[in-house]
Amino acid sequence: MQQDTKRQIRSYWTKRSHDFARLRVKELNSPMARLWEEEIDRHLPDIPGLRILDIGTGSGFFAFLLEQKGHRVTGVDLTPSMIEEAEEIGRKTGSGAEFRVMDAENLLYADESFDVVLSRNLTWTLPDPGRAYREWYRVLKKGGLLLNFDGNYGREDFAKGDEELPDNHAHKTIADSLRRECNRIKDQLEVSRRVRPAWDVEKLEEAGFQRMELDLSVSERIYRRVDEFYNPTPLFSIKAVK
Repeated sequence: MQQDTKRQIRSYWTKRSHDFARLRVKELNSPMARLWEEEIDRHLPDIPGLRILDIGTGSGFFAFLLEQKGHRVTGVDLTPSMIEEAEEIGRKTGSGAEFRVMDAENLLYADESFDVVLSRNLTWTLPDPGRAYREWYRVLKKGGLLLNFDGNYGREDFAKGDEELPDNHAHKTIADSLRRECNRIKDQLEVSRRVRPAWDVEKLEEAGFQRMELDLSVSERIYRRVDEFYNPTPLFSIKAVK
C-alpha cells in the first residue's frame, strides 16, 4: 500500500516539478529568501561549515540558501524530476549544494552523518512520518539538530475551485485536476487525520529525541505579504535535538 502511495506522490510532483521550480527561483530572488534565512538562523548553532541534510528539498530552495551561507548541504527528494530541476538551478547559479534522489523514510546515509536535518512542507506528504523521524534521528550526530517546518495541510480541501481560493493563494495557479489529485493522495495518509504538531512531538519522542521546541507563529514572520508565495495554512516549526 505504501509503495503504491509513493508512486502516486512521485507522479504528482513530477507533473508539478517545472512550475514548482520556477516559483522557487522567484522566491530565491525575493524578500522571502531573507525572511527564511532569518527564520533558520534563529535555530542554527553559530558554527561555520555545518553538514546539513535538506530532506524533501524539491527544487532546492533551502539547500541553496544554506549553501550560500557557507554550509555543506545535500538536498534529497523522492521525485527525480525535482532533483533534475534543483541540479539545473545549481548549475546556473554556481551553487555547491549537492542533490540526490532518495526516500525520506529510507535514507542511504550512515548513522550520525549530519549536524542538521531540516525540511519544509514535507512531513504532511509522507505515508509514514514516524519512520521518517526515526531515520532522521539515526543520521543526526549526537547533539545534532532537527528543524521541521510544516502545516496542517491534511485538513485542507485542495479540490476547491479557483473562485473559492483567496486571491494570491499559492495554489491559485495549479490546475484543477492536479488539486484534485493532491486531495486524493493526502486523504489516504494517516498523518492527515492526526492532531498536529502534538502528534509529531509524540513520534519524535518515540524516535529518541529528548529536547523539543514548538513554534506556532512562523507564518506571522514569513507570510507578511499576501503575494504569489502566500499560503494561509499556518506554518509551525519543530526544533528537536538528538
